[in-house]
Amino acid sequence: MSTKELLDEAMKLKAEERFALVEGLIKSLDEPDKKLDEIWAEEAEKRLKAYREGTLEGVPIEEIFKEG
Repeated sequence: MSTKELLDEAMKLKAEERFALVEGLIKSLDEPDKKLDEIWAEEAEKRLKAYREGTLEGVPIEEIFKEG
């Protein structure tokens, strides 16, 4: 079933049912991805280790947030 067909079918639902459908879809997008979290945690650990070993330079926060 195509996205358009799904939308057409959803539009036939009562308002409360459409709300529940939308809410469920939004919640499914907000769920954390544990694998992605693991990948970022590993990357953060690698960067911290490199910084502490002196093989990675830090950038002052003022430089990061300076305008234009």
